[in-house]
Amino acid sequence: MAKSNPFTFIQQVRSETSKVTWPTRRETAVTTVMVFIMVFLAAIFFLLADWLMGQGIGLLLGLGG
Repeated sequence: MAKSNPFTFIQQVRSETSKVTWPTRRETAVTTVMVFIMVFLAAIFFLLADWLMGQGIGLLLGLGG
């Protein structure tokens, strides 16, 4: 692999970075809100799943649920 000096490397990084399509502030905000909503829904789902499994195991072991 050919070695390049640090100056050339930085130029290449800047060149590649300029090709990236960066999201707008609004796209970032909407995506962030959607992530928080999905995290909340997943937490509720796993809370209910855990509670239901605990109740079922309690009934199976005769612990009164």
